[in-house]
Amino acid sequence: MRIHRAGAAVAAATVLIGGLAACGGSKTYGSVQEKVADGGKIVVGTKWDQPALGLKGANGPEGFDVDVAKAVLKEVNGGKDVDIEWKESTSANRETFLEKGTVDIIFATYSITDARKTKVTFGGPYVIAHQDVMTRKDDTSINAPTDLKGKKICKAAGSNSYKRITDPPPDGKLDIDATPVDAASYSECVQKLGGNNLDAVTTDDLILAGFAKQAGGNFKVLGQGFTDEKYGIGLKKGDTKTCEAVNTAVKKLWDNGEMKKMLDKWFGGIEGLKVSDTAPPAEGCA
Repeated sequence: MRIHRAGAAVAAATVLIGGLAACGGSKTYGSVQEKVADGGKIVVGTKWDQPALGLKGANGPEGFDVDVAKAVLKEVNGGKDVDIEWKESTSANRETFLEKGTVDIIFATYSITDARKTKVTFGGPYVIAHQDVMTRKDDTSINAPTDLKGKKICKAAGSNSYKRITDPPPDGKLDIDATPVDAASYSECVQKLGGNNLDAVTTDDLILAGFAKQAGGNFKVLGQGFTDEKYGIGLKKGDTKTCEAVNTAVKKLWDNGEMKKMLDKWFGGIEGLKVSDTAPPAEGCA
């Protein structure tokens, strides 16, 4: 990627973000917002294996995060649709994709954390999920997160959710002696749970609800969320201009009811799930 610098002062101000190149082209932009305004194709990272959030379909990924991405970028573009190229972004590669310019922006159940803020500029959050626990429906031994002591739980690559169970504060939450079992993704976690290779999958309730719904009653979500997971919009470190623009867009989508409509579309009526109905406060773009 070629980085355009117009003098030392500009270079100092933009050293973190660099330039954003159009896919397959040589034109560079100072921010994703500039690329949107110029009519450039925006590469959006989403999950492709999470039902109701980001699941690959015949015409590309579909789900809540996908709809939010379209709606937010449309607002950033003054109400006009944006040319989007979708790119699968797993928990393990999100930071790398943003740093290298593989994607321009990420909507992928991307929880805002202090550790991630050192590598990523986050817009949002656009919704707050809560970490919960999913088990096989016939398992009566796990009725609360604290029942995971001595149990096998999934450790999805790139995700910190298992630490909320096994580690003490500040990085963890419950400090329970559970056994993490490695998996490449949460879809693999669910496969392992169905194959009796795990006792539980623990992560955000929206993720678990999508899998439980897809499984047609084979799993149950406890409905006992014990953290706040602030879903953010991932941007290359330093892109505060786009961060401010997406925060304005998120606020508008909550104010006009569109965000609530998207939540109800994908998660309405799922037993045990409490869907947000108020806008979460923005984190700020510093």
